[in-house]
Amino acid sequence: MTATVSIGEFARLTYLSVKTLRYYHDIELLEPVEVDPASGYRRYSTEQVAQAHLIRRLRRLDMPLPEIKSVLAAPDVTSRDSALRAHLERMEAELQRTRAVVASLRSLLTEPAPIAVIYRSIPAFPALALVDFVERDGIDSWCGGAFTLLYETLAAAGVEPAGVSGATYSPEFFENDAGEVVAFVPIPSRDAIEPPAGLVVVELPARRFAIAVHSGAFEDFDRTYGALGSHVAEHDTALTEPVRELYLVAPNDTDDPNEYRTEVCWPIGGLREKE
Repeated sequence: MTATVSIGEFARLTYLSVKTLRYYHDIELLEPVEVDPASGYRRYSTEQVAQAHLIRRLRRLDMPLPEIKSVLAAPDVTSRDSALRAHLERMEAELQRTRAVVASLRSLLTEPAPIAVIYRSIPAFPALALVDFVERDGIDSWCGGAFTLLYETLAAAGVEPAGVSGATYSPEFFENDAGEVVAFVPIPSRDAIEPPAGLVVVELPARRFAIAVHSGAFEDFDRTYGALGSHVAEHDTALTEPVRELYLVAPNDTDDPNEYRTEVCWPIGGLREKE
């Protein structure tokens, strides 16, 4: 049997304070079933207890109030559960990111191992590429889509990659948190494939690089960049042009970020033999 209770009693039933319940009424998130026109006293139905419990849990998961409204307004249970699953997936992704940041912060408390730098001259080569202006915050998802497109395009054309995939990052990408990025997969020759709309065949220029290998997830990428860039500044002449990354073991090769291996290639001037 359904009953109505005062706002104070409803607060006890739901673990939501009277102040919170009044606020939820004001924003039309959880409205009482009755409001006395003379006194303004609010009364709630016991049928609203489950709804209040759901709201409380979603707020503890930091779901924004507009999203909670959408969940409560879902036309059926399937739609409601779909919205809840989407939020939980975002929460799980954020939790993984937080764990990665915590592990990265812990690593800063330890003395880093000396960086191993090698020197390599790489001749010019053709590649199928996707060129785009990319914001730093979206680079992970952009790269995921870019390399999937590149490899699928080569496979559909029956062209085997001629080397390790990679990307170049313009100076503006680092200076302004957005800039030109070129994702590429080497191909046997410039005429090996007729690129579809949106892709191009480019010639990666011959360059001499100072190179360091980054092992593991990209959360600590800044440390590799910092160590390699400092080494170049102290021992070489850096060229003001895109840094090149080569993905020896990439996210599309393994589900374990600890297995990623990336060569960071810093373009330098001069012909000093240091291999």
